[in-house]
Amino acid sequence: MFARKTLSLANNIQLSYLEWNRGKEPLLLLHGLADCALVWSSLGNYLAEDYHIIAPDLRGHGETSKPEMGYSFSEIIGDLQALIEHLDWNSTHILGHSWGGKLSCVWAMQNPEQIRSLILVDPIFIGSMPGWMKFTFPILYRVLPFLQGMGPFSSYEEAEKQAKQLKQYRSWTKFQQQVFQAGIEEKSNGTWGSKFTIPARDGIFAEVMNVSGLTHYLDLPALFIKPEAGFNRTEIQLKPYKTYLTQLQIREVPGHHWVFLSKPEIFNRTVQTFLSSILADA
Repeated sequence: MFARKTLSLANNIQLSYLEWNRGKEPLLLLHGLADCALVWSSLGNYLAEDYHIIAPDLRGHGETSKPEMGYSFSEIIGDLQALIEHLDWNSTHILGHSWGGKLSCVWAMQNPEQIRSLILVDPIFIGSMPGWMKFTFPILYRVLPFLQGMGPFSSYEEAEKQAKQLKQYRSWTKFQQQVFQAGIEEKSNGTWGSKFTIPARDGIFAEVMNVSGLTHYLDLPALFIKPEAGFNRTEIQLKPYKTYLTQLQIREVPGHHWVFLSKPEIFNRTVQTFLSSILADA
């Protein structure tokens, strides 16, 4: 139901994105670290009748360019602003997962007039982190589920075997298989690994450490989707969102950090209900 398109940007960046262009209300979907736009294919198909939906492969991911440098929030937001300008959108609803959730908050802090509403799906590391935490990055790179599938692997079969053990793919549904296959490739040396690159990983983690996602009050409709087994389980983790997002709603749903992969029907309905309520009140 979607088309894949590519937009040429400055500095030789080719931004690849999926588009559902049947409805008129603009909706931008931002994936998390090491994922790709295809994670939103179920949601895109579900909402296609009423929304003009764009899901990009963010810089360093999927089919989009992967420079050695250039992974600051400002540079990635610049890609997205060029994209919505290309689409002739003045503003858009934004849904962001995990790191994409923090990216959405940073963008909303900088340019709130471009954001119609904000949907945050179990975002991570919303505050800035103390400098000493950079010494823990090598450990995080080994243990975080969304990085364990980077490889390298000696064969596709080895990569798939590892993927089936990761939380996001454990049910190994057809949808999960498609997402996994969209994010992996054979390298020039014959090994297999993620399309997400090490320079992108290192650059994004450094930026996440240094930049706080919420710094002042933001008065726009906002939904926090909180999976029962997600990353955000305590009041301390939720406090920044409750403090700075003045129109915040929190919806707890069954599932884990990748609820849109494990419980897509519940996730899709949750998003639809929130967006429908905003449009009804407009």
